Amino acid sequence: MNTTEKLRADYYGAFGRQFLSNSDIGTLLNDPKQFGVPREDTKAMLEGRYFHTLMLEPEKIADFPIVNASTRNTVVYKEAVAHYQQPMLLLQSEAQDLIAMSQTMKGNMEICDMIYRKGSLYEEPAIGEIQGRMFKGKADIVHSDLLVDIKTTSDINDFKYSARKYNYDSQAYIYQQLFGRPLAFVAIDKKTHTMGIFNVSEQFVSYGEEKVRRALEVYDMFFGKDATHDITQFILNQTL
Repeated sequence: MNTTEKLRADYYGAFGRQFLSNSDIGTLLNDPKQFGVPREDTKAMLEGRYFHTLMLEPEKIADFPIVNASTRNTVVYKEAVAHYQQPMLLLQSEAQDLIAMSQTMKGNMEICDMIYRKGSLYEEPAIGEIQGRMFKGKADIVHSDLLVDIKTTSDINDFKYSARKYNYDSQAYIYQQLFGRPLAFVAIDKKTHTMGIFNVSEQFVSYGEEKVRRALEVYDMFFGKDATHDITQFILNQTL
């Protein structure tokens, strides 16, 4: 089994955890005390995984238990969580909304062509050295000349501004380094189902490159082989 196959089989497990990823960038820059700490599952994360599965791996959709309950405070929901032994489950109403979103996206000819082009690879992992550190990444869609990443957003008109807030710039930089081809984002508004295609500029990627550089400085400072600072003493220091 080669490295890529190992990563495909154990991306979030012990093998995958030895590599840095884009999700570490925001943690290192904003709250390095949480670096390496398992993240608690959130509703947004669960919905994101379900939507990606609907779009890219529909044969795995049965892996998501759906609860026919009005809220997460009901006895029915709590019994389902106990039964499936999962921290959070999707409500039927939430699943239906996400299914409708996936149908909207699949129904757009231009976006459908971007996602389902012949020969595409889905949920494809890669490992590589970036700025002296080993990184991993898992691309939603890999074409011979393009990477496509699917996003959901609460406001499609704000996407180009929120993209840097959510570290999509560092994601673009890391993925373009790992896969050796440009990346484009395809986003859908969770409320209106309006969609957009967002190509990334050189400046956007350079913002991401700078974030990675600063994040690695923090990593070396607190967690590197020759760490110089105690993470328990970390404080934010900013000028307003």
